[in-house]
Amino acid sequence: MRNHEVTTVQTLLKKDGTLREPGWSRQQVQVYDRSAIKAPAYRIKEWDYYLVISNSGNFGIAFTISDDGYIGLQSVSLLDFSVPCEHTETVLNAFPMGKLKMPSSSESGHVMYKDGRLQMKFLKYGSRRIICHFDNFKDGKPFDCDITLEQPEMDSMVIATPWKEKKTAFYYNQKINCMRASGKARFDGRDYKFDPATDFGTLDWGRGVWTYDNTWYWGSGNGVVNGKPFGFNIGYGFGDTSAASENVIFYDGKAHKLDDVTFNIPTSSYTDPWTFTSSDGRFEMNFVPIIDRSAKIDVKFIVTDQHQVFGRMSGKAVLDDGTVLEIKDLLCFAEDVHNKY
Repeated sequence: MRNHEVTTVQTLLKKDGTLREPGWSRQQVQVYDRSAIKAPAYRIKEWDYYLVISNSGNFGIAFTISDDGYIGLQSVSLLDFSVPCEHTETVLNAFPMGKLKMPSSSESGHVMYKDGRLQMKFLKYGSRRIICHFDNFKDGKPFDCDITLEQPEMDSMVIATPWKEKKTAFYYNQKINCMRASGKARFDGRDYKFDPATDFGTLDWGRGVWTYDNTWYWGSGNGVVNGKPFGFNIGYGFGDTSAASENVIFYDGKAHKLDDVTFNIPTSSYTDPWTFTSSDGRFEMNFVPIIDRSAKIDVKFIVTDQHQVFGRMSGKAVLDDGTVLEIKDLLCFAEDVHNKY
């Protein structure tokens, strides 16, 4: 059955390094263990990515701590949708291969990175806390933040995806939406303050072994609809997703599973209007871009071409019981990424 839900607490990998049970779940019921992976350390990819968007302030901040085997990528992005403009600053590390000691679960353990220029911490207690200081973030000026994300008891989207062409390749991923954000960031004399009544954070937690050449599509957003927290996660493009998709609507703490969602990206420009359509008719949206956060790197065996497009989405989302939610001007993003690494 498509959209197979995994409910058994068990180890993620079998002894031969293949996934025990491909599918999706509402929490991390399958247990990740780096030492069980049947692949060299330089092929293992582990990251935590946070995106915090202020619907009230019309800005967003993204944070990445990653250990991708033969390269580590630590970055901060500051986005101002009112201008619009964005700035991303990145620190690259050669061959971290496990030195960052990324936690095996999203529910416990801290993620930390420190060098002479960047100090960044993702702390997990009952809530989540993001603390960052980035020297010379832009024009010689530092970036600082202390942000808290509240995570009550609620569903998330967890998916275990294999690859047909390589049995020991897998992606174990969790998206946690609708975490209310408070605190602030400071850059260039301006305070960027988050209001938990309207502003939310999302965690993209990823662990696995990827094949070399992949393209993916991913979109996510959070807001308040009819007085309750609303969010979505949509995506496809890599691995064998015959067991389940990662398409989910979140509403008032509960996940509502979707079938396939298609990104209809205009060939003219990433900043022209998009649409999203769904095989089950439960996610039908228009998307008006504000800014394309694009990046392209081509250095021998590492190639990346990324378009993370932020904008506003309007349309309808249908819950499991048939309730139709009307979505209007929801600040969110959708991306088209091609990587060889």
